Amino acid sequence: MLAGLQNVTFEFGARTIVKDATWHIQPNERIGLIGYNGTGKSTLLKLFSGDYSPSEGTVERSRSTTIGYLHQDLLSFDTNGSILEVALTAFERVLQLEKEIEELGHRLEKDSENNDLLIQYTDALHEMDTLDGYTIHHRTEEILQGLGFSNADLSRPFREFSGGWRMRVLLAKMILQKPDLLLLDEPTNHMDLPSIEWLEKYLQHYQGSVVIVSHDKYFLNRMVTKIVELYQRELHVYNGNYSYYEVEKVQRVELQQRAFENQQDFIRQQERFIERFKAKASKAAAAQSVQKRLDRIERIEDVEIERPNIKINFRVDKTPGRTLATLRGATKSYGPIHILEDAFAEIDRGDKIALISANGKGKSTVLRMVAGAEPFEGERIWGHNVEESFYAQHQLEALDVNNTLIEEMQTCGSQKTDLELRVLLGCFLFSGDDVDKKIKVLSGGEKARVALAKTIVSKANFLLLDEPTNHLDMHSCDLLIDALNKYEGSFLLVSHDRYFISKTANKIWEIEDGKIREFKGTYEEWVDWKERNEAAKQAAANAAKQAGKSSPAPAPKPAGKPDPLPEPKAATPPPAPSKPAGAPINKESKKELQRQQRIFQELEEKIARLSKQRSTLEASLSDPGTYSDRSKFVAAETDYKKTSDQLAAANREYEQVFEKIMELEKAL
Repeated sequence: MLAGLQNVTFEFGARTIVKDATWHIQPNERIGLIGYNGTGKSTLLKLFSGDYSPSEGTVERSRSTTIGYLHQDLLSFDTNGSILEVALTAFERVLQLEKEIEELGHRLEKDSENNDLLIQYTDALHEMDTLDGYTIHHRTEEILQGLGFSNADLSRPFREFSGGWRMRVLLAKMILQKPDLLLLDEPTNHMDLPSIEWLEKYLQHYQGSVVIVSHDKYFLNRMVTKIVELYQRELHVYNGNYSYYEVEKVQRVELQQRAFENQQDFIRQQERFIERFKAKASKAAAAQSVQKRLDRIERIEDVEIERPNIKINFRVDKTPGRTLATLRGATKSYGPIHILEDAFAEIDRGDKIALISANGKGKSTVLRMVAGAEPFEGERIWGHNVEESFYAQHQLEALDVNNTLIEEMQTCGSQKTDLELRVLLGCFLFSGDDVDKKIKVLSGGEKARVALAKTIVSKANFLLLDEPTNHLDMHSCDLLIDALNKYEGSFLLVSHDRYFISKTANKIWEIEDGKIREFKGTYEEWVDWKERNEAAKQAAANAAKQAGKSSPAPAPKPAGKPDPLPEPKAATPPPAPSKPAGAPINKESKKELQRQQRIFQELEEKIARLSKQRSTLEASLSDPGTYSDRSKFVAAETDYKKTSDQLAAANREYEQVFEKIMELEKAL
């Protein structure tokens, strides 16, 4: 055991966070810690880290266990050093050794015959080698780059960066320290998709145990094999990922509700018996005995409805024309940073678009360009009857700080009653007397939720949403997903929450090489297409390398309106290069080329079929019902391994055939 809670009770004043809780963390565990906002997840992490002490019980930690704790409070840390220097402080002993070795070297230059100095110098070199100290700069740069920093950023002062980027530097430092237990509180906040994907790959191979607090379901599903839920001041353990938890949670709640109701029926029966016979001399002793048994019984708690089962409803007043907005010849730069160059994009009625790319590529800028809030070279054409509502961080400045929450919501002109507005604010984590607070006393995150609630009630037929799930918990995010799926209008959103994107978008926009590339399909289909496209590019690069080229010839850039990215059904081989007029054609080679192209197409279909089959088997293996039947589990696991092997073999053959096609086309 690395660390644990043993019969721990912790209280904040009169409020109990956990009561008599026991939880042991074993080596190499991947745990997701979940619960509604305000239940005390971060408090539990602080108990493990030693920042808090329990009211009762003990927090157990092995003397040799090292703990790393990443949390939002770290943002108060400041320094004049560069981000590389901050991250390198993870190697405190190595940095100390570097100074010692340098100092001993200077002393030996003056006194080369001093054996004591020579021994100290040799010991220091040996310890440096043991600690792998000569690679710390390379390892640190690699991790910082993985988290989204460029080479030029590494020498920039830490204090120049925003809070989100500072948190990445501190995460890099923690990763480099390699603690036995890594406690991560919302690690994906402020990260772009490439950085989140890099972090996932890193954590999958991390040697220690990891406890993650996150509202990102997609991230939890990929990262954890156990869920610990803080619910009703108790810790409930689920041995599976988040999808498993969702299914199992419903079953446990139903069982608890039935047990509670059965116990209440029993208690009422006993109380009726006591009430009836306690005054009769002949039955008084029996009634008293029943009362004592009733007093000793351990009461089952009723299922708490921690959040009401309410819905968010959009209303659309007007139906817009077929095309809502068009960007034509759009060009935008910030000094040397080019966002778009002669780009085209069009939003049609019914489009639900997610705009994704790495940080710094201009997602929010493009959103503002579409909204008409950002000047640019080119043309923005607005459609007929389009009524937009724009949610972004800068919208917080438009809030009247002297209004209460309910007064601010009344300014939207939605004709909703105060009760309806209170219910809507409840969806965004404002309850009870919260609605009577002044805007000026709210935190930044609370103001963002008010601005999002105002966007929801606007009756607009076109929404522009910049990171709408920031500051929302899972329950509120699910309510927003449900509302957007029922929304009759169109929207363009920017988000790094892959679960949210996968549940809402029917198109993907990606900013690439100054253009807006459109993919018609869901996020999962886009990811599948990207993976296959990357595999094809890698195969082409390998073929070009074997042919004596350093890299494949670049594809010509499209002119004017770019075609949308192809559907993820096929990636055809490159066309054969033209042959000089009058050159003889090798008929056998041409025949072989046609045969290889047929094989290539068949392999693509086979890969698509096997990928779908493997996804089905993965879903089966994540189903708790599979594990309850051993024969069913063994069969599913065997089929999954077989399908995975077949898919790997098909991908290898796919690359080999691609290379043959390249060679034959070159020969022709």
